Amino acid sequence: MSPAPLLLPKYLMLLGYGTRREVEPMFAFGRVTSADGATLRETDTLATSPHDLIRVDGQPLDAPPGSVFLLHKPAGLVCSTSDAAPLVYDLLPPRLRLRSPVVAPVGRLDKDTTGLLLLTDDGPLLHRLTSPKSHLPKRYRATLASPLQGHEAARLAEGTLLLDGERTPLRPAIFEPLGEREAALTISEGRYHQVRRMFAAVGNHVVALHREAMGPITLGSLAEGAWRLLSDDEREQLDEAVRVARAAQR
Repeated sequence: MSPAPLLLPKYLMLLGYGTRREVEPMFAFGRVTSADGATLRETDTLATSPHDLIRVDGQPLDAPPGSVFLLHKPAGLVCSTSDAAPLVYDLLPPRLRLRSPVVAPVGRLDKDTTGLLLLTDDGPLLHRLTSPKSHLPKRYRATLASPLQGHEAARLAEGTLLLDGERTPLRPAIFEPLGEREAALTISEGRYHQVRRMFAAVGNHVVALHREAMGPITLGSLAEGAWRLLSDDEREQLDEAVRVARAAQR
């Protein structure tokens, strides 16, 4: 037996347009229309009025459920829905925090780290990308307090480095010197403050940290503080990267 078609008031609620008490009057006052201007009713469904053809106050709906957002995170913002500090959500459409399920970060960047951050309300995709088994490579650029010593690449690549307070060694990482006090590091795990702790373990201190890439996804020309939706092709590339990374560990 197929599920009942999703009524438009329920759909708008899931997209964060308001509670039932707030959404239902939108239909009564003619604020919800089709792309050609026809008034939509509470009894209309998503099957008869697809997402792309619905308008609220004449504006297209926010991105559909299951979207992936790419944000160029500035320093000073927190990856949280409830923290009192300035949040990454302050840079995104306000309704994204009100969705059900919520649009959540794919992993987190700490407050002082900048760069690539993915967010999604696609639960299965979120699980695949954040699972400890995914091993999706993530590339960071670090500015360091002290000059590089030359031993870092071998030490970080050997797969035996143990962080303070942990019992399991880190997976091998790819280290690339970029200057006297600058380096790129590609890791395939997501432990707490991992990159900062790795440089501390080899005798240095991270002054600034920037995530450049997550699997095949890069920031490209996206300006700091700006965001965009991932295309279908990019999502397929991301899924393929996870599949390949998992297969390589078997």
